[in-house]
Amino acid sequence: MNIIIYIYIFLIGITFGSFFTLAVYRMPLGKDIIKERSFCPNCNHKLTFLDLLPLFSYIILRGRCRYCKQKIRPRYFILELLSGIVFILFAISINLTIVNMSMSKIVYFIVGILYISGLFIISGIDKEKTTIQKEIIAYLIIVQTIYIIYLYTLENADIYRYVICLIILLILALINNIYYKKKLKSNYIIDVLMLIIIMKMFTSEVLTIISIIITLMAIAIENIFYKIKYKKEKYKLKNKIPFAFYLCVANIITLILTNILIFYR
Repeated sequence: MNIIIYIYIFLIGITFGSFFTLAVYRMPLGKDIIKERSFCPNCNHKLTFLDLLPLFSYIILRGRCRYCKQKIRPRYFILELLSGIVFILFAISINLTIVNMSMSKIVYFIVGILYISGLFIISGIDKEKTTIQKEIIAYLIIVQTIYIIYLYTLENADIYRYVICLIILLILALINNIYYKKKLKSNYIIDVLMLIIIMKMFTSEVLTIISIIITLMAIAIENIFYKIKYKKEKYKLKNKIPFAFYLCVANIITLILTNILIFYR
């Protein structure tokens, strides 16, 4: 019976992944991600239901558009597959089964999936554009606020640290808004700081610090690797490092591993 639940979660994950690919492509361009139908970015042909089946459409069409035969970037398939795998891993990490389901665990799973979804979109956009969409930051704050209300009203949890984090986020948002009015763009450092505070709220101080350490190590290793690989071409270190990309990936991994330690002890 549990295998059926995990299959269902995987299908939900790849469906979310299909939406992630759309959001990663459209949001930096300022395009609508909800009302406007999906279309091929090459020929602009509106896609049908059969063209949008997560994973399966890519396989059936052999990675090409049905209409213009233009090759579809593999990242769409990879992102859909990864989202399905991560959704399953998150469910397994909290030991979500038919036998031990509870209200608090189901709520944590739903909020966790919504949280991870935000990190997926942020990492996808940051990897391509080295920027963090303020809409996704706002979305994560709303998700966290709803969860805080739930913890306070139904779980009688202490929300003192959450309230402090929300106040800090509000201050950072105001500073970012002032900066935006002067420079006509958001401050990447402030956006990263807001993301870190959100991570601290959903996970913990320790996991957030570990995520930052892993991020710094990954960036250092990548730059060393490319410097050695492109030594003859006088490779220069990147001026814009997608810090949020590495941070989101590190936080998802540490969250899943920590859940395993907590729920299986």
